Amino acid sequence: MSWAGEVRIQDREERAEQPLRQVSARPLPMREASGRTRARGLRRIVNLILLLPVIGLVLLLSLALVYSALTPPSTLMLGRRLTLQSVDRQAVGLEAISPYLVQAVIASEDQRYCLHNGVDWSALRDVVDDEEGPSRGASTIPMQTVKNVFLWPGRSVIRKALEIPLALVADTLWGKPRTMEIYLNIAEWGEGVFGAEAAARRWFGKPARALTRGEAALLAAVLPNPILRNPALPSRGVRAQAARIQARMNGVSGLMGCLKR
Repeated sequence: MSWAGEVRIQDREERAEQPLRQVSARPLPMREASGRTRARGLRRIVNLILLLPVIGLVLLLSLALVYSALTPPSTLMLGRRLTLQSVDRQAVGLEAISPYLVQAVIASEDQRYCLHNGVDWSALRDVVDDEEGPSRGASTIPMQTVKNVFLWPGRSVIRKALEIPLALVADTLWGKPRTMEIYLNIAEWGEGVFGAEAAARRWFGKPARALTRGEAALLAAVLPNPILRNPALPSRGVRAQAARIQARMNGVSGLMGCLKR
């Protein structure tokens, strides 16, 4: 065979192999497209994760606005209802609750209630500086209220950190009278007993507006542990705490101007 014939045969073989090379090269763009799709999917997931706090904040603010007019349930109440346990709560306005009970819970839980903006910064600093300080003393009524309405029970640094901004927002949106009204309608006063009206009727057989000074002090005295303490059959410790609360009630009565509507 001549040299020219060999060249022609080689050219034909190369042209025959060229489509095979092209076919084998086609999957490369598909792999690149698949990589780009995965990257877009990851970006969407990251963006969604970053948006979750914003969505949660908008939801909480929306609920706070709704609760300006409607008395909310507490998370404990919702938990009991979800597990088909009884809930005894009759929501009433602040004007239907004895002023003695308002004085008693302020004397017991938050003596600077009318003087702070939802967070008692001086008490909070004292607790931060002293690890064995009374953590309950730093928890204001607005902080306890938002904890009961929006957050979970139990103690944790994360929950405490969330209480602070929520308490500031609640104090601004609701004001002192409404915050106190919500607090007294969701506070737990026994197994399945929530709110001042249900507590007054359960333990003293009367409406909340008829509570005496001594009865109000007893109800405030059991708040730290309402499941184990009984205001109708108080232990010696509960009676002693109620006596201390009554002694402090005179001092806070002149600091309740923020509750006037």
